[in-house]
Amino acid sequence: MDAVNVAIIYYSATGNLHALAEAAAEGAEKAGANVRLRKIAETAPPEVIDTRPEWAEHVRNTADVPEAVLDDLAWADAVLFGSPTRFGNPHSALRAFMESAGPLWFQGKLADKVYSAFTASNTAHGGQESTLLALANTFYHWGGIIVPPGYTDPVQFKTGNPYGTSHVAGTGAPNEDTLQAARHQAGRVVQTTAALKAGRAA
Repeated sequence: MDAVNVAIIYYSATGNLHALAEAAAEGAEKAGANVRLRKIAETAPPEVIDTRPEWAEHVRNTADVPEAVLDDLAWADAVLFGSPTRFGNPHSALRAFMESAGPLWFQGKLADKVYSAFTASNTAHGGQESTLLALANTFYHWGGIIVPPGYTDPVQFKTGNPYGTSHVAGTGAPNEDTLQAARHQAGRVVQTTAALKAGRAA
């Protein structure tokens, strides 16, 4: 059977979601998947980005990361979305990309894929769960199969979010436990997707 195709699509302003996305890519590749790591195009004007040096630096440092396009969704058997929380909701640029997928949805090309999500917020109660649940609302409409990490690995009892990997940005960069949680989540997505593909082929 062909390997599972996984698209990891994320928005990151200062690098936290980028780090989680890279860890998820590592986990998916280790599980045997073909991976496309894709960032959401930056929509903020340069003069706004330049008001925060860490934001401007991250934009420069990730200039070589390909931007997500709808073909990445069509290609994928599974998709992991990464978004910072904005007032308890996904980032507007990621939402705009997802909403642009209407033609694929109308053709049924988003149904029966596996979906999962990860996030970060500045504080521990800054909307992590509501952001992940908001993303899941779209997955329901697409007819997707949602695969959360749950408490299926010891690292989950350290990071504590069964909905999806999450990071408190106010504490600094993601630590090794959080990165390992992202790897585990992506690996679980690949394993579940592979089982579904095998079952459909049988």
